[in-house]
Amino acid sequence: MIKPIKILFIICLWGWASAASAQEVYVSGITKITMRTGPGVEHKIVAMLVSGTRLEILEYQKDWSRVQTEDQKTGWVLTRFLTEDKPLTVQVQKLRRENERLAEALENSREENQALIEKNAALEGIEKKYRKLEQASADFFKLDARYKDLVTLSEEQQQQIKTLEKNLNNEQILWFLSGAGVFMVGLILGLSTRKKKKRSLL
Repeated sequence: MIKPIKILFIICLWGWASAASAQEVYVSGITKITMRTGPGVEHKIVAMLVSGTRLEILEYQKDWSRVQTEDQKTGWVLTRFLTEDKPLTVQVQKLRRENERLAEALENSREENQALIEKNAALEGIEKKYRKLEQASADFFKLDARYKDLVTLSEEQQQQIKTLEKNLNNEQILWFLSGAGVFMVGLILGLSTRKKKKRSLL
């Protein structure tokens, strides 16, 4: 009863150690290699792996290593065809993707910058209109105050004109009465002088 438990424990420990030692490697710089169901050329081919294929080592041995692909296929490949160095093709692809990402980010930044420029121009236009309205309002208040002053001045002048007209009318009546009085006095004096002359002749 103890032996099966020990065996199971050893198997679990071996499996844990294999998983813990999983390592990322790549197919080295040859065109293609075979991945087989077992560690030997007599085993069936599972897949053909091209140079630069990323693999995960599940079990490392001197001649053959058990690996797993990114699409979860497992098999055995010749250890000498594996390398921890990233192939140039992988590095180029990574740099190309990074360059595309940066180019896209740059384009987005340009679009955002253009949008901000247009927004700023619109705000400047609104500010100019506001300044004009503010100036127009100030001019309106000035004109309104000037208009009220002119209205007051006009009312005062109208009042003065009425006063002058009234005084003028009074003077005209006075002159008329004065002239009529002088005429009447002259007429009376003239008549009385004639009477005196007639009496003296008699």
